[in-house]
Amino acid sequence: MTPAAEPAQPRPAATVPSSSYRLQLQPGFTLRDATAAVPYLAALGVSHLHLSPLLEAVPGSTHGYDTVDHARISEQLGGEPALRELAAAAHRHGLRLIADVVPNHMAVPAPERLNRPLWQVLRDGPDSPYAHWFDIDWTAQAGPVDAPGRGRVLLPLLGDRLGAVLDQLTVDAGTLRYHEHELPLRPGTEELPLPELLARQWYRLAWWRLARTELNYRRFFTVNELIALRAEDPEVFAATHAVLLALHADGVLDGFRIDHPDGLADPRGYLRRLAAATGGASGTTGGASGTTGGAYVVVEKILTGDERLPEDWPVAGTTGYDALRRIDGVLTDHAGACRLAGAYEAFRHGGPVRDLCEDPHPAIAAARRGRADMTGPDGELAAEVERLVRIALRIGAAEPAHADHSPGQLRASLGRLLTGYPAYRPYARPGEVPSTASVEQLRAALDGSADATDRLVAALALGELGRGADKDEFCARFAQTAAAVAAKGVEDTAFYRWNALPGLNEVGGEPARPGLHPEEFHDWCRYLERTWPHSMTVLSTHDTKRSADARARLAVLAERPDAWAAEAASWSTAAGPGFDRDADWLLWHTLVAAWPIAPDRLVAALLKAAREAKLHTSWTTPDPRYEQALEQRARSVYGNPGLLPRIEGAVHALAPYARANTLAAALLHLTVPGVPDLYQGSEEPLYTLVDPDNRGVVDLGALAVRLTDAAAPRPGDLAREKLHLTTTALHLRRARPLGAYRPLHAVGRSGDHLLAFARGDDVVTAVTRLPYGLERAGGWRDTVLELPAGGPWTDELTGRNFPAGTVAVAELLAALPVALLTRRA
Repeated sequence: MTPAAEPAQPRPAATVPSSSYRLQLQPGFTLRDATAAVPYLAALGVSHLHLSPLLEAVPGSTHGYDTVDHARISEQLGGEPALRELAAAAHRHGLRLIADVVPNHMAVPAPERLNRPLWQVLRDGPDSPYAHWFDIDWTAQAGPVDAPGRGRVLLPLLGDRLGAVLDQLTVDAGTLRYHEHELPLRPGTEELPLPELLARQWYRLAWWRLARTELNYRRFFTVNELIALRAEDPEVFAATHAVLLALHADGVLDGFRIDHPDGLADPRGYLRRLAAATGGASGTTGGASGTTGGAYVVVEKILTGDERLPEDWPVAGTTGYDALRRIDGVLTDHAGACRLAGAYEAFRHGGPVRDLCEDPHPAIAAARRGRADMTGPDGELAAEVERLVRIALRIGAAEPAHADHSPGQLRASLGRLLTGYPAYRPYARPGEVPSTASVEQLRAALDGSADATDRLVAALALGELGRGADKDEFCARFAQTAAAVAAKGVEDTAFYRWNALPGLNEVGGEPARPGLHPEEFHDWCRYLERTWPHSMTVLSTHDTKRSADARARLAVLAERPDAWAAEAASWSTAAGPGFDRDADWLLWHTLVAAWPIAPDRLVAALLKAAREAKLHTSWTTPDPRYEQALEQRARSVYGNPGLLPRIEGAVHALAPYARANTLAAALLHLTVPGVPDLYQGSEEPLYTLVDPDNRGVVDLGALAVRLTDAAAPRPGDLAREKLHLTTTALHLRRARPLGAYRPLHAVGRSGDHLLAFARGDDVVTAVTRLPYGLERAGGWRDTVLELPAGGPWTDELTGRNFPAGTVAVAELLAALPVALLTRRA
C-alpha cells in the first residue's frame, strides 16, 4: 500500500449512510476533482461519496467496469495517493466513501498485455497459475496441434475470417500483432511459420462473428471484451479484492456497492466471504440490522415483479432499482398509461384506440421474444446455451438414468426454460434445498410441461439430482445464463422494442404493469422499513435509460393519452413521410423527455435504441440505410419551422405538471425508508438519456456557486426549487434519523392526488401526484390532511407554519406542490 498523505481517521461507530452521492470518475473527472468537490458535497448534506470503480481500467475508460489490474488504484484517476487524499478531505468534512466493486469480470483489452493475468493464460494455457482465475471451458475448443485434448481459448477479435486477414498478422519482438491487438506467443514458437505458429498457441484467433456460437469463456452479458472471473474461488477472491479490503481496513473505504451479483456462481457465498473479510459475521443475514458488523454493502440486484431480496444475504439491501419502480409508479396514472399503450398500438398499426392493460400484454410478449432471441441457434447467448448442453451430455454419459437426451432436445428445453423464467435467476446451491421462490419460478417456466428433457433441465438447475462436478457446474451456470438472458433479452432488447411509455422501460421496470396505487406504495415502504431499512434508493443512475426528471415529463403524457397521441400524429405529419412509425413515436418522446437537446445527443440515443432493439439494425449487423434514414429524420426536426415551435410549446405546456412530478419524486426519494443515493448533477433538473449520455462530467463547481444562492425557492425556477428541496431534506436526514413510517390519508374529492406519510412523530412528507388530473378535477377543493397532534408544524421548504390538526391541502401546498413538515417537541 502506498503511504497515506494523511493518516485515515478512526472509523465512526455507525457506518450506515444517511445518504450518498454517486460520482462517475473518469479521466475528465479524477479523484483530485472529487477532492475539490468535497466542501460542496458536504454542504449539500450527503454523508457518503459513492465512487464508481476505482481499480485500474482500460486507458480512457469513462465507467471503470473494464478492470485490467486489481493490484492498484487507477493511475489515470490519480492512483492510491489521490484516493487517500480524497478520503482525508472527506473525513475532515464528516463524509465517508463507498466504492463500486466489479467482482464478475475483467477486460480483454487491446493491447492484451494490459491484463497481465490474462496475458499469462494466453501464453501458458491451462498450465498458467492464472488459468483458474477465468471462467473458461477448456473442453469446448480443440487445443494446439501438439496438445489437442487440452483445449484453448477462442479470441473472436478478427475483422474477417482468418484466411482473409492472415496478411495483417505480424510477429514482432516475441509477440503476435493484429492492428491494436498484441498477443503473447507460447514459448518456443516465435520462429515458426505463421500457420504453424497459430496452430500451436493456447488461443485460437477467430472472426468476431463466431463469438455467438463458439465462444468458450463466459462474458459479462454479451460483451466479448469482458471475460468472467471465478470469484467463487477463494484465491481469486483474495487476489482481486486485496487492495479494496486493505483500504477498508485502513478506514479509507467504508462500504461497497457490488456490481451485478447475479453474474456470480454463488452470490450468497461471495457476500458472506466479503462480510467476513471486512470484519462482519459471514454467517448472518443483513436486512433489518443494516450491516453485518463490517462494511456497508449493497448489491445491484434487479428484483422482478414481487420478487424479494434473499434474506440470507449479509447485505444492507439493493442499490435501489426497486425503489425507482415504486416511486415512478405511484406518480404514474395507471388508467392513462393503459390508454396510452392502446394509442401507441394504434399509432403504429392503425385502428381504434383501446385501453391496453389486460393479459396477454404486448410488453410481456415482447419480453418473451427478446429472451427467446438470445437463446436461439444464432442468438447472442447461443454459446452459453451450448456450454450447458455439453455439461448435460456429460452428466448423461456418466449416469444412465439421465442419458439419451439429444443435444437438440437439450437446446430446445434450455431455450424454453430460459425464455419462460420469470425472474433474473434461481438461487440454488448444490447440496442445499432450493428456495421456495426458485422452485416456484422454475415451475412457472416449465408451464406444466411433462417433457422429460424439460424436467431434467429444471431438476439440474435446482440441484435436485445430487452432487458431482458436472451437476454442480450446471446448477451454477444455468443461474448465470438465466441472468444474462434476462438482462439482455428484456432490458437491452424488449425494452427498446415496445415503447408505449418509454419512461417505464427502466432497469427492473414492468411496462405491462404501469402505475402503482398509493396503498401499494405504502405497503412497499413498510416492507422496506421492516426488512431492509438501510437499502439504497435511487431515481437516476449511470444505467438508467432516462434520468428521473426526463421520466417526470413523460409521466405527464400518461395523464393525457388521447391528446398526446394526436399531437404525436400531427408531428409525424409535419415532419413529412416517414419510414418507421415506431421510430417516430420514440423520437417524439425522446425530444419531450430531454428538451432542449442538441442534435448529436438525440441521434446517438436513437441509434443506440434501434441497435439494441435489433429489429431493423443492430450492433453486429448494422443497416446503414436504415440508420441514415433515422438520423436524417431526427436532424430534420431542427430545421422544420412548422414543427420546432410545436415541440417547444408542448414542453412548455407540460412544464407545470412535470415540475410537480420532479419535486414529488425527489422528496419521496429523500424521505421514504432506505438510504437515498443521488446521481451526480441530479440535485438540479437533469434531462439525460442512456449511456454514455448520462455519464458526462458534471460541473460541481457551478453547482456549489448556485447552492449558496438557493436558500429559498424562487417561483418559476425549478432548478433552485429542486436544489433547495434536496439540500433541505439531506440535512434533515443527516441531523436525525427519520422515525417509523406511517401513511397519512387526505380526505376530500381530490384526496387521491395527495400522497402523504409521517416519519416518526416529527416529520411529515406530502406530495402531489397526477397533477394534470388534479387540475382537470378542479384543484384541491375541499381536500384536507390531518397533521399529527403536537404542533406547530413548519414546512422546511417554505418556512410556513401550520397548526396540528386539519389543514386544507390547497393552503398547505399553496407555494410548492410538495411539503416537508417538521415540528419541535
